Amino acid sequence: MTITQPDLSVFEAVESEVRSYCRGWPTLFDRAQGSYMYDEDGHTYLDFFAGAGSLNYGHNNPVLKRALLDYLERDGVTHGLDMSTTAKRAFLETFRDVVLRPRDLDHKVMFPGPTGTNAVEAALKLARKVKGREAIVSFTNAFHGMSLGALAVTGNAFKRAGAGIPLVHGTPMPFDDYLDGQTPDFIWFERLLEDAGSGLNQPAAVIVETVQGEGGINVARPEWLRGLADLCHRHDMLLIVDDIQMGCGRTGPFFSFEEAGIVPDIITVSKSISGYGLPMALTLFRPELDIWEPGEHNGTFRGNNPAFVTAAAALDTYWTDGQMEKQTISRGEQAEAALRAIAAEHEDAGASYRGRGLVWGLTFDDPARASAVCARAFELGLLLETSGPQSEVVKLLPALTITPEELDEGLRVLARAVRETA
Repeated sequence: MTITQPDLSVFEAVESEVRSYCRGWPTLFDRAQGSYMYDEDGHTYLDFFAGAGSLNYGHNNPVLKRALLDYLERDGVTHGLDMSTTAKRAFLETFRDVVLRPRDLDHKVMFPGPTGTNAVEAALKLARKVKGREAIVSFTNAFHGMSLGALAVTGNAFKRAGAGIPLVHGTPMPFDDYLDGQTPDFIWFERLLEDAGSGLNQPAAVIVETVQGEGGINVARPEWLRGLADLCHRHDMLLIVDDIQMGCGRTGPFFSFEEAGIVPDIITVSKSISGYGLPMALTLFRPELDIWEPGEHNGTFRGNNPAFVTAAAALDTYWTDGQMEKQTISRGEQAEAALRAIAAEHEDAGASYRGRGLVWGLTFDDPARASAVCARAFELGLLLETSGPQSEVVKLLPALTITPEELDEGLRVLARAVRETA
């Protein structure tokens, strides 16, 4: 693809240097539909990024768009704080009936603010309030958000350094297979909990991702997650599952922890919960943990009613009959087969892959190879990002609604990009 360099001068002159994704994709995007984005000059890009997991149902999903337009055209409430509205009622009823009750979950729903990091901050605050303790345990290579509380339980040194102040009351433990199977699961964690001289204050909670997305597509085994849940129960710690990127069907089931058969005390959900890319987040928790005082945690934009509308439409459309989970698993098998072939073709470069559902990572012995692959893929019309502490993982995050033909197209482009960066 020949790309004419667009005029990006206003972004360079006015927008902060903190911008990042636009540097890897130096074009001027104009419109998007389904699994494709189009720039101002009419070039087409197949999207294997999906808004960092916020567009599980694709760009401008027609069913969700229709629901949103109907709501706006009748002057439905847009900004509602935590007032009761018809849009919020419809979402809560749908979420209860489609997501919670079929999974025997009785968790209360909290709207903590519009982003994932808001959901994490609320989860940490609630855990500390319930247990009366400050310490939170997280895991190596975790990512939970960019606000200070969430950064304190995030592993990435670059992101942590941006805080500018000490990040306290968080203690990292080894994630599943972090030590390459050299030690039994949780042997260090449990020893610290049991030893009064370890220096580890009794934690209020443990926060974990079942698949670490930003951390490098590190997949926790179901037995490891069950062991963690048991450890939390035995040592009076709340279990928080951060399902912000891996929830809403990304790994197959609606919640990523379902495969492990565990029930977290607190669950954070954001990104694709609105279904349309509109800001929305939830913090879910067992009813007995709901000890908030009215207004104790709030936020001006926690009542994004257009997001409630598209969220309810997404649940009604995709989660009432079990087909979305089956489709995601099928598409995941298709992606895995292609990645297996790529890894075999580039065995001499140490190529390997890992993932679940429709989140996958491809790595090489040379950490810089991932960035080169993503750059070449962009030139070929495929949007990919990297993840991992050294940006050493090519990350595949297509929409769950992608067709087999579109997925195959993107995987062929990926294979070509890998060959052409050898």
